[in-house]
Amino acid sequence: MSRQGTAAHPSAPTVAKVRMRFAKRGRARFSSHRDVARAMEWALRRAGVPVSLSHGFSPHPRLSWLGAAPTGAASEAEFVEIGLTVDLDPAVVAREVDAVLPEGLSVIDVVRAGPGALADRIDASVWRIAMPGVDPQQLAEAVAALEATEVVEVERMTKNGPRTLDVRAALVDLTVEGVNAVTDTPGECHPNDGRAGDDAPGDGPRPAGDDTGDATGEVSDRRARAQRAGCGTLTAVVRHTTPAVRPDDVVSALRSVAGLEPPVPVTATRMEQGRLGGSGELLDPLEADRATTGRETVPARHAGEDRPD
Repeated sequence: MSRQGTAAHPSAPTVAKVRMRFAKRGRARFSSHRDVARAMEWALRRAGVPVSLSHGFSPHPRLSWLGAAPTGAASEAEFVEIGLTVDLDPAVVAREVDAVLPEGLSVIDVVRAGPGALADRIDASVWRIAMPGVDPQQLAEAVAALEATEVVEVERMTKNGPRTLDVRAALVDLTVEGVNAVTDTPGECHPNDGRAGDDAPGDGPRPAGDDTGDATGEVSDRRARAQRAGCGTLTAVVRHTTPAVRPDDVVSALRSVAGLEPPVPVTATRMEQGRLGGSGELLDPLEADRATTGRETVPARHAGEDRPD
């Protein structure tokens, strides 16, 4: 049968929009943006949220994503705008969706969308990069060398081949913190580095007499030694550019200008997204919506808190 005249029935119109801030924590940081998007669509369906659909032969939910964190990075500031066919209380959307999201994804805030585009309110991110085994003083010296260099180019492999980008041009501010206490989780430097609660293979002690998993055991031992050696934590305010400068690009820049080589993989967590203020702080992108549509919101639920029954 010809497809002419067989278009899908039009969906109900979009009568309202909500904007959601959510977190990607723990093992969920290894999920790609596509995986996260599918999980969110599934959660919205299961929660019974009346999401509006696009028109045409293959309708899809009207979700608009902004600045998704790269695979391997945790985040406390992911944003999505959701079109609704019914004007719902944002607190209801937050409660129902958060109750069915898979482990590692958590709703932090939901507001009614006010005038203006959310994308126009986001032009920078705050990243916390934890480096087990890197002495804070050594990290501070490497940061000083990076800040003193006008152009620091690194090469990143993309699907279209190698791409060179200037990391220095995207950096707004760099701050070094020192964390030297030994923690229970090997490689964990900071409670917000996205590793809390992980039990990845090789991260825990092996039973006595267990000769299996030598490779993962070596990784675990290396992480433990690095943790005992201390940990440098870098907070970086990074301007959004095209292509985007990622935490691993910042580490590559430190390696390029100062020879800094972390002994184990670093962990990165995005703490904030927003528009740069006059003094370098990031402005909450949802504050304008609260000011124009009311203060309906939900309190942030932090890592480790129990979901509602």
